[in-house]
Amino acid sequence: MTPPLPSNEPMVVLRDLSVTFTGGRKPVQAVSGVSLQVQRGEVLALIGESGSGKSVTLRTLLRLHPERRTRLGGEVRVAGQDLLALSGRQLADYRGKVTSMIFQEPLLALDPVYSVGAQIVESIRRHEDVTAAEAQQRALALFERVRIPSPERRLQAYPHEMSGGMRQRAMIALALACRPQLLLADEPTTALDATVQIQILLLLRELQRDLGLSVIFVTHDIGAAVEVADRIAVMYAGRIVEEGSARDLIRHPRHPYTIALLQSRAHGAMARGTPLETIAGAPPDLSALPPGCAFAERCGLATAACRAQQPPVVDIAPGHRARCLHTDAVALHPPGPLTTTAL
Repeated sequence: MTPPLPSNEPMVVLRDLSVTFTGGRKPVQAVSGVSLQVQRGEVLALIGESGSGKSVTLRTLLRLHPERRTRLGGEVRVAGQDLLALSGRQLADYRGKVTSMIFQEPLLALDPVYSVGAQIVESIRRHEDVTAAEAQQRALALFERVRIPSPERRLQAYPHEMSGGMRQRAMIALALACRPQLLLADEPTTALDATVQIQILLLLRELQRDLGLSVIFVTHDIGAAVEVADRIAVMYAGRIVEEGSARDLIRHPRHPYTIALLQSRAHGAMARGTPLETIAGAPPDLSALPPGCAFAERCGLATAACRAQQPPVVDIAPGHRARCLHTDAVALHPPGPLTTTAL
């Protein structure tokens, strides 16, 4: 049983986390020096382009990377436990009970040869000393909690017999089956249509508040991040380049990459037919990262100093920081308003 977390200790502490994959011709440093904290009951959104290190960071919190081809550095603490020091048996006890995950594509995450209900029952009985009947009742209550219609019948369904939105709700039920303290959500709405996306986001936020969960939510959709998150961390090339409350970061972005992300989305103030702004260039090769700022080659403010060495982390305001040499000199062109009630 996981001991209670001291009231003053964050749920998640990452200090100088690095993740390097060594299976190819050259080592690939997917995460470089990431330091983050997530408090109890807090929702943190990780945003950035594909390949920025968001999902790699998330999966590290369950140690899902192949151990023989992955080199981890730094410190990872979850619910007071040193995650990198856990043995195989301890890790099996930790997964699902302390930390659980909602995967991007539930059709691939769920076992196709077992009914969804059987998978939830198995997870509950793995971590708790309950009978099959008691676990079945818990599974039914979870299906009702995530608003799956005809829950008794759906417990007997196989993943391929459910729609995308229903599978995602079932995936959420499975993730919550053993009452975890930390919930990881890896782009849980990407494969869904817009209406279902909103329903899933609202459901996640409601469950988080009701159950007091800590949540790390990975997305490339800033609008989705603002709807669910208390804080936002922006990742680029394996590093956190800006971090702050959702309100501060959206209203007062101070890193050129954050501004570029905000300007490259559609918003209600755009005139019909106006082309979207894009971020020129492409992210750097993670097996050959430059010595300086990884965003320098795509940034209009970059100088020789930016390319020479890693910029320091600058405190903008309490809880708001950015890794850039030009936080005070950034010429902000405020992005259009987000269509959200969260701000």
